Amino acid sequence: MSDENVVSTHETRGGMLWHYAGLFLLAGLCLAPIWIMLATSFKDDVVVQQAKPLWFFFMPTLDNYEYILTRGKFDRYLINSVIVGTVSTFLTLFFAGMAAYALARIDFKGRGFLANSTLVVRMVPPAVLAVPAFSMVAALSIDNDLMVLIFFYTALNLPFAIWLLIGFYKQIPVELEEAAIVDGATPWQVFTKVLFPLMKSGYAVAGIFTFRIAWNEFILALLLTGRSSRTLPVAASGFITDTGVEWGNIMAMGTLIVIPPLLFTFFAARQIIAGMTAGAVKG
Repeated sequence: MSDENVVSTHETRGGMLWHYAGLFLLAGLCLAPIWIMLATSFKDDVVVQQAKPLWFFFMPTLDNYEYILTRGKFDRYLINSVIVGTVSTFLTLFFAGMAAYALARIDFKGRGFLANSTLVVRMVPPAVLAVPAFSMVAALSIDNDLMVLIFFYTALNLPFAIWLLIGFYKQIPVELEEAAIVDGATPWQVFTKVLFPLMKSGYAVAGIFTFRIAWNEFILALLLTGRSSRTLPVAASGFITDTGVEWGNIMAMGTLIVIPPLLFTFFAARQIIAGMTAGAVKG
């Protein structure tokens, strides 16, 4: 092997080493908050309040999880969050799918403006909508109801879901719909029998973002829910009391809150991979 090849090989290995070192550093920065949350959830109040926190060598305890699962009404808040997250996600995908299909396929006046302006509506932060939403709900006397939260989450997530699904619809050849229409299929049959199976990966992507937003949202849930309709993020804030912050309980609650979105993302990601693989095989 010549000297030039040896130098080139060393430069390549050195570049790869720095590349992986950078990725390892970025992964550590991303995982550090998760580790801090997980480690704190297994600490008692004495260890948490120490001047020099211990992140590795401490005696773990399950008292925080025991308190949340037995005396913290976690099951009620979990059911509320699951209902709000799943129902709002289903409604968002249902209406967004039909709206995106119309904007991607049907030619009408103003279609381009509507298709490009959907994402602009999503740029409005929920904090701006908090006061008007609370005033409207209070005027109608329909507060402390999960359906109110579902309605607002559906309206909040629709613009982004529509904008996302439009791009997926445009990737599907129009010839497939034309062939189905020639065979006698109605527009509804084309939408449900032809397009929907090909849109599984698109709906999975939109579902992941929609569910996570509905699951983690705090401001609207704090203002529009009561004691019986609180979601998990609002319940976690209840450990911030006048006498202090119960960090162990908050971190234990946060650890449990993270699990359902991770499971949902895992199963939805399988649909994304299946859709990409099917498209590669068909191509």
